[in-house]
Parts: sequence; structure tokens; C-alpha cells
Amino acid sequence: MNELKLTVRNVLSRDSFKCAKVVAGEAGLERQVKWSHVLEVKDFESLINGGEMILTTGGGLQPDLSTQLKYVRKLIEKDAACICIELGTYFKEIPLELIKLANEHSFPIITFENTVKFVDITQDLHTFIINQHHQMLSQLDTLSRKFNASSLTPNGILKILLELHQFFRQSIIFISDDEKSYYYPSETKELERSIRNYLENSSSFHSKQKLFTLDQQTFALMPVEGLGQTWGYLCLQVKQPMPDDFTFLLLDRAALAIAQILLRNRTIEERKQHNEDEIVRNLLNGRDVDQDDLQTYLPANSRNMYYRVFIIRTEFPESSFDEEDWEEIKLQRSMMIRSLFKRHGFFPAVSSSKNEIAIIASFIAADHLKLEKNRFSQIIQSIMETKGNHFVDWKECSFGISMVYKEISQLTIGYEEANEVLQLLQASILDSHFYEDLGVYQILLPLKKSGCLESYVQNYLGPLIDYDEKMQSDLLETLSVYLEYMGSKKEAAERLFIVRQTLYHRIEKLEQLLGNDFMEPMNRLALETAIKAYNLLKGKSHETKKMAISP
Repeated sequence: MNELKLTVRNVLSRDSFKCAKVVAGEAGLERQVKWSHVLEVKDFESLINGGEMILTTGGGLQPDLSTQLKYVRKLIEKDAACICIELGTYFKEIPLELIKLANEHSFPIITFENTVKFVDITQDLHTFIINQHHQMLSQLDTLSRKFNASSLTPNGILKILLELHQFFRQSIIFISDDEKSYYYPSETKELERSIRNYLENSSSFHSKQKLFTLDQQTFALMPVEGLGQTWGYLCLQVKQPMPDDFTFLLLDRAALAIAQILLRNRTIEERKQHNEDEIVRNLLNGRDVDQDDLQTYLPANSRNMYYRVFIIRTEFPESSFDEEDWEEIKLQRSMMIRSLFKRHGFFPAVSSSKNEIAIIASFIAADHLKLEKNRFSQIIQSIMETKGNHFVDWKECSFGISMVYKEISQLTIGYEEANEVLQLLQASILDSHFYEDLGVYQILLPLKKSGCLESYVQNYLGPLIDYDEKMQSDLLETLSVYLEYMGSKKEAAERLFIVRQTLYHRIEKLEQLLGNDFMEPMNRLALETAIKAYNLLKGKSHETKKMAISP
């Protein structure tokens, strides 16, 4: 690799530093110098960004040792490259305490025993740094062109890794999200499994470039992203000195070229699935499907193969998209969703319309693990965090997930269940995405379809509803909260934002309308069910309102 990083050691070899002497922090001579700055003030936090070589006569420093120590500590905290002090009027010598502090943090302190012109030093360094920056951009452009050219050829990913290896002279690995890996040179394969295990098992989220250490070896990590998702990682083995910004810039360009290859390959694969949309819709709506098509788009049935229906409800903007535009959007959506489900161990069959994405999520699981929800919850979280909207605000999407089924013939039931979950979520009645969490609503929903709920609600809540409408009161809400808190007057009053005396008056009215025994177990159960049925019929949750405290 061509050396493009200017270090303190490099600067010391320049003519303007012939009379300079390193008096402390010699272990930090490989620190990068990004700029030089003449500093003669005590308060400088807002004046430097990090990486500066500080030039000073000490004029801005107080003569007392504590202030000098605080000054150097601030420079270390701001990640300055080093400090160069001209000995003379303000500094006769460097105190031992300063030398000790600098040595502890490998922070170079350099002295000039003779008078030097800071203007000559800054002009020399800035000219060098600017020329170096121009050289860096030129190399970055050249290598980016090579990456792009390689992305258009067979085995493009491997050729990009070869370019990186030739430049850095270090091992390079690309680990994709589909268990496939590329590496150069060939002996790097030994590192692949340990790096993959680290990425999969690490508690931190690898969404940004960073350095990590594994088995006493350091790697620079660069995510490879496409369609708002992370499709893999570039890992460059690095040695001392640590990589600079240019290293990550170059890895970023390589990651972009690899993402283009992956996007092209996945687009080709997705286009091959053009019949899948219709097959999935037919299965979910109970229409006949050819057996050969089933074998093409769904995995072969086995003892431990199960299914859930997963629906994403979206809001597609009404606009002037023509059919060709929509087909491209649809393709990208399906590709993103398919990749995400595969990454979590599912075999997805996807159907996408403008306002709904339906997935038959097939998976293999032991009997005691088939009801596990964690992977589905992770998928929902990943979708909501997806960058790049594909004309969808993923954060505003709704998700409905059916029960677990074994037979393909039951997918129709699963589709209905997932839609019922969405119905309850939209009404703010439910806060779970899973049908098995519906509780009593699993019974109430079929009764609603049959038209039996209205009479049930009228039988148990009719007098209360009529009274509220006539008197503009909130007795139904009071009853709901009172039952929710198991008849606790103190907690119910606090939740309703009323004093307890007001609650007593309301309970008396409830007893007049519903009977003195409305809190008896059987009556209470009937009322709780009736309230839930009422919410379902109204299509919204009976939320508690904030009310002013009344006597």
C-alpha cells in the first residue's frame, strides 16, 4: 500500500524540524497529522477537531503546573497529534510532570531549542498535506474505476478483493448474508468461520464501519448495504499502524461495487419468480394450484416443516406511476423482503400488491420450537429500521402473523387470521402482531361475522350505552376501568383522574343500571366480554380519557 498517512515521525524528518527534539511520548510518533495549528490561547476546545500538530511558544499557558497539566490533558482528549513548544520566554524547560503525563498517553511533546518561524512550518506542512490529499483522491478515483469495471465481469467480487489485496497487501474477506463467502488469498479461508461467528454472536449491531479485534488480530469492518439492508461485510486484516480515513473510504467504494453485483444478481433471481405472486395469492384465497407449481415455490413437505402467513399492510401513495414503474418497485420490495426472511432461516414465498405484501413463511423446527416468535419479531424490527423507502414508510406499516400450520390447505385460514390481527391493530384493540395473542377476540371475531355480537352487547350493556348517550356521561368507560383494576377503587379513580368520591357515585349508578350483583364472577365475566365485543363492533379501543378532577 502506498503510504498516504502523514505521521509525527514523518514530520520530524522534514527540514523545518532539524532542530526539534522529542522529549516525551515517543511511543506515539505514528499518530496521524492531519493539519498544523498555531495555538497561543488557554481555551481552545472549539478551535481544533483532532489530528492537529499544535505549535506554541507557551504564551497562552499560565506558569503554574496544574494549568499546564490541564492544558495537555485537553489536547489528549481532543485527539491532537502532538504539541511542539518553542523554548524561550514562556518555557525554559518541560516539567517532569508533563513528560510523565505525555508518556502515559503516548502523546508526543516536541521542543525547539532555537527560534523557528511557525509560518514556515505551517506552509510546508499544509502544502504537503494538500498535495497528499490530492494524491489520495487520485488513487481513490483510480481504484473506484477498477472496482466498477470488475463489477461488470464474471467473478466480479473476487476480482474486487484481489484489487484490495494488491493495494493493502493484507488478507481481505467478504462475508455475505446467505452463508457464501469470498476471500483472498486462499489461506484466508481459515479466518472466515471465526469472523462469521463473531458477527452473528456479537451483541453490537454492525451497521457502521469500525475496527474489531478477534484472536489478537485486528480487522477493519465495512458493511455492504443494498435496498436499505445489510447484505454482508468486507473485512480487511490490518496491522500497525492503525488504518486511517483513506482505508475506510476505499473499503466503502469496494462495498458499493459489491452491492451493485449483489443487486444485479438478486434482481435476476427475483425476475425468475414472476409466477410466484399469482401462486401465493391462489393459495391464500383457497384456489386450486398445480402440484408442480407448489414444488417450485414452496419447500417439500416434511415432518418438521411448518408455515405461518405474514402480512405487511402498507400505504402506497396515489400518484402517476405507470405499470412499468410499479413493476420495478414491486420487484425491489419482494427482493428486500425475501432476502430478510432468508437471512432469518425461512423459506419465503412472496406476493406483493400496492397496499399489501403477503408472505408464506415456511420453516423447519422441532416440535417444542415451532411456536417460537422471536425470529418474526426480529424481522418486523428490521423492516421498520429499513433505510430507503421504496415508496413505503416502513415505520408506519402494520404486521399481522397467523398461527402455525402444518398443511398447505390451512394457509387460507392463516391468511384470514393475519388479516384479523391487522384489523384489531388498526382499531388499537391489540398490541401484538400474532394471532395466538388475540385471547377472547379469537371467539368474538367469528361471532361478529355471524351477526350475533350486537344482541349480546345490547343485552348486557344496552342500558349503560343508552344512559351515556342521553346524559353525555362516561359510565361505560368507568365500568371498563373498574373491571380492569379488579374492582380496586383507589387504582380505578387514579386511572380515571377523578377523586374517589366521584367514583363511588358512578358505581352507585352502575348498580342501578346493571344490578347490584354486576361484580359477581359470572356477571363480571359477561360484562368484560361484552365490553370487548362493543370495542370490536365500534372498531376502536375504549381508551380512558383524561378528565378534570371533580368533587
